Amino acid sequence: MAADLPRSAAGRVGPWVMTACISLPTFMEVLDVSIANVALPQIAGNLGVPPERATWLVTTYLVANAVIIPISGFLSRAIGRKRYFLLSILLFTLASLACALAPSFGMLLAARVLQGVGGGGLAPVEQAMLADSFPPEKRSMAFAAFGIVIVIAPILGPTVGGAVVDSLSWHWLFLLNVPVGILALVLVQAFTVESDTLVEERQARLRKGLSFDWQGFLFMVVGLGALLIMLDRGESEGWFSSGLIVAMTALAVAGLGAMLIWEFNHPDPIVPLPLLFQSRNLAIAVAMMMILGILIFGTIQLIPQMLQGVFGYSPYLAGLALTYGGAIAILMMPVSGIAVSRLDVRMVLFPAFALQAFAFWNLSNFSTQSTFFDASMARFWISLGLPFLFIPITNVAYVGLAPGDADKASAMLNLFRNVGGAFGISFCQTMLSRRDEFHFARLSETLTPGNGIFNGTLDRLTAALGDRAQALATLVGEVRRQTTMLAFTDTFHVLMIAVLCILPFILILRTTPSRAREETADTAKDAA
Repeated sequence: MAADLPRSAAGRVGPWVMTACISLPTFMEVLDVSIANVALPQIAGNLGVPPERATWLVTTYLVANAVIIPISGFLSRAIGRKRYFLLSILLFTLASLACALAPSFGMLLAARVLQGVGGGGLAPVEQAMLADSFPPEKRSMAFAAFGIVIVIAPILGPTVGGAVVDSLSWHWLFLLNVPVGILALVLVQAFTVESDTLVEERQARLRKGLSFDWQGFLFMVVGLGALLIMLDRGESEGWFSSGLIVAMTALAVAGLGAMLIWEFNHPDPIVPLPLLFQSRNLAIAVAMMMILGILIFGTIQLIPQMLQGVFGYSPYLAGLALTYGGAIAILMMPVSGIAVSRLDVRMVLFPAFALQAFAFWNLSNFSTQSTFFDASMARFWISLGLPFLFIPITNVAYVGLAPGDADKASAMLNLFRNVGGAFGISFCQTMLSRRDEFHFARLSETLTPGNGIFNGTLDRLTAALGDRAQALATLVGEVRRQTTMLAFTDTFHVLMIAVLCILPFILILRTTPSRAREETADTAKDAA
């Protein structure tokens, strides 16, 4: 194994023990993306800030996380992959402790930024370790283990967060990371290695003089940070009626445009964009991973929001519906790994995306009469297909890449998954708000004294409640509930159409095993 895989991080303990060790901190980090969402009202009340200001705790974490992901490969090569992974765990753990003990909102915000910086390097480095520690024919099973972390952690986040907040306090959302982080430090230190090949490459790079693409990094920080702030805050700020959103849009266009030009003309770009054009498989995989981010993060926020806003569920019960329905993804991950290792990837991807389309069609037929079981089953159909998307997309991304490019590829995959998630959340919230206004305007036109149905319903409610004003408020509230439900079903219908549009592109994806071997051989020949 060592001779065949000179860049392996497993050492003598074997790759599966290593996989278990490095998956623990990544699970902790991905869980934190969604676990704090349910506690924002409690945090705002406890620290004396408006609820809308508390959402910056999510925005700053996502921005810090996204900025670090593209440069995680460079940092790994500069200071050593294992050392960088350990430092990321340490920073994430200490920042979590600082979050729990923060005496003010400003301190909590600063600690949350550091937490995002520490957590940003965990998933890309783990993915690169897996790619280098398993032979190509066994990578699909390794990525199945990684997929459990990426897919299941966001599903569990709302449930765990709701349970912790209801039984303890929001401080414990961050305190729980501390013992897990300490355990992860011990396990990673004990059961992972820095291979001799990586050490020699790093020493050779240092002897030549380590150069850092500061210009590309600054362009990326400005452009990507502004883009994520615009997407995250756009709906609550009124989009382009807000000076903040206009400014963020201008900065995003300028920063990302400058980064694009600069990185394609730099010999060692900090953001490996040229690699996307050199590897067809990686480019397609990155595009699909962005779509997968939209599906995962968009629905994880949308479905609990529907269950709480329309059906009156508590945060814990809404999260529980996601968890019950999402449990199937854990069972399907190994099955997906086996399928990818034996079948043409297109034969896995096409039915998996088709299943997502069916799942959104099912959600688009929800009504105010739908039950907890209906919600759990809706999540079941989504979760059933996710393993058959994540593993094939991840596996095909590394086909044909030169040795040493695994860290760059993993950084791009994780970056675009996060950007897709931010876009998905923003799109869903904007669509939801616009359609809610549309349906309410249409239905409220019928709430007039000249409408016989309206008068009859109002009279019956007045007789039941004994107060006409209360009856009118109840009737308007029910109309609002119905229009909100219609807005959710419209949003799910649009997501269904978006998924259907992906299907033709899968058919032209060249990912057969024979083609993969040809591309790998061609790459090796070119490298030689």
